[in-house]
Amino acid sequence: MCRWLAYTGSPLLLEDLIIKPKDNLIHQSLHARAPRTPTNGDGFGIGWYDKHPLPGLFRSIRPAWNDLNLLDLASHIESPMFMAHVRATSLATVQETNCHPFRYRNWLFVHNGQIAGFGKLKQKLVEQVAPEYFENILGSTDSEIMFHLALTLGLERDVPAAIAAMVRLVESTAKEHSIDEAVWMTLGISNGETLWGFRYGSNGKGPTLYVSPGVEELKRVNPEAEKKLGDFASCLVSEPIGNYQDLWHQLPENSQVVIHDGRIEKAEFKV
Repeated sequence: MCRWLAYTGSPLLLEDLIIKPKDNLIHQSLHARAPRTPTNGDGFGIGWYDKHPLPGLFRSIRPAWNDLNLLDLASHIESPMFMAHVRATSLATVQETNCHPFRYRNWLFVHNGQIAGFGKLKQKLVEQVAPEYFENILGSTDSEIMFHLALTLGLERDVPAAIAAMVRLVESTAKEHSIDEAVWMTLGISNGETLWGFRYGSNGKGPTLYVSPGVEELKRVNPEAEKKLGDFASCLVSEPIGNYQDLWHQLPENSQVVIHDGRIEKAEFKV
């Protein structure tokens, strides 16, 4: 079980979310509360948007808690939208190209979960990736294949529809191999303007995903929050962080969230 964080809002230094808060993502990589995989030491990655047309990307196979480069970059990079991911691998090799986020042009993608029986399904699924996206596959994870299948199925035009089509394709392929519950996932996806989050499990039970409390909620318990966050800020996380974790909103099973221009819209994720 991996863990990830995605942020959109007023520009922040990366360290303000992934390093400084209580129970931050770096802390979770070593001492996560969820018992399934309490340690995520198989690499990490950060992806961020700035003045350049394409997002920046830094990935490493070092444990996140033991990488001075990450600490230095996070204290210097300021961004209005970024993602961070810490990895615990089950099958795929520990290598830099298997670390998240995955990037295609202006798109970033992070995943927590797995495709059950991926070794049996991999050949058939890889064959479904369109040629124009195939050369962008650099690693060997189920996560990266999910991303490129979604791109093939129209991610750049309609994100929820493409993710639903991707899940249907994986599940139907799995059933051909007598695997009934193939997908277990949370996803974070961005094109630099909008942030999408998904929580889904073929058995109706996906990994946890939380949406941060709004600025107004935080101001009621801490008036100083406005000075740091400005008019709007929102964060998606696998586990809550910070001093007010009871205010975070858990995304329901099999649901989605889209965050754009300060608006947060939640809906059922229909496959």
